Amino acid sequence: MLGMLLYGLINSAVFMLMAIGFSLTFGISGVANFAYGAFYVTGAYVTWQLINSLGLSFAISIIISAIITGLFGALLYRFVLFRIRGLLLSEIIATFGIGMGMLEFYRSIGLSGHSYKLPTFMDGSLEVLGVYVDYQRVIIVGVAATLVFFLWFFSHHTKMGLAFRGIAQNEHTSLAFGIESEFTAMVSMGMGCCLASLAAVVIIPLSLIQVEEGSNVLILALAVGIVGGMESIAGVILGSLIFGYAQIAVATYFNPHYTVIVMLAAILIVLVIKPSGLFGKFKELEERV
Repeated sequence: MLGMLLYGLINSAVFMLMAIGFSLTFGISGVANFAYGAFYVTGAYVTWQLINSLGLSFAISIIISAIITGLFGALLYRFVLFRIRGLLLSEIIATFGIGMGMLEFYRSIGLSGHSYKLPTFMDGSLEVLGVYVDYQRVIIVGVAATLVFFLWFFSHHTKMGLAFRGIAQNEHTSLAFGIESEFTAMVSMGMGCCLASLAAVVIIPLSLIQVEEGSNVLILALAVGIVGGMESIAGVILGSLIFGYAQIAVATYFNPHYTVIVMLAAILIVLVIKPSGLFGKFKELEERV
């Protein structure tokens, strides 16, 4: 039981890291970045290249990769999404197409196999009340908690963070107060992609860099956002906890293949009861007609 609780927390931290960047961008700019999974793979691949091709240290490679991925995301907004922002279907098609193109490019250059692996932050394991947990998974929980605290501090105590909150609450009123909404949305896109890169370099050392992870991460980020509320960090935390513990419980007491069914059932139930998510901004029926 203790092992299930502990690994459920770790699993929830993984979901949180995967989804938090997607939620940040959507919550500020309203853009559903369907290229998010491709940026996740990009962050891991650029880090791998910096380590193996340029011989940089892992820590320096993580920082440079996050910056490059964030800039790439900001440029995507500036030159593509800037022109179609507000056209939801066009945004989805554009970001999804670009994401698929990025993933297919990585596939074409042979991004697969055991050679594409990132090093762990720390080798060894830790005993927690009789349950052994490797240090990398402990670091995942620590990084997830640190990012949540950072985003709270950033949004409440920095000028750009307050601009983020203003745009998220009411873009038209924010414009009246001199907040540049398009620049703020571009920064949120860059930060979301940067967070995708950071999530990748923390999670992927447990496995390999694989092109298919891009699609998986996008689906998981969407699932967490739908259940918790796309624009809510608190919703991402709650959705991650729900899916994290549900997966561990189903895998422990039933069959691991049922985990996908449980996720889909949770999404369906939330969509029926509260379409905007548990912590999302609920729209009454007359507002949707």
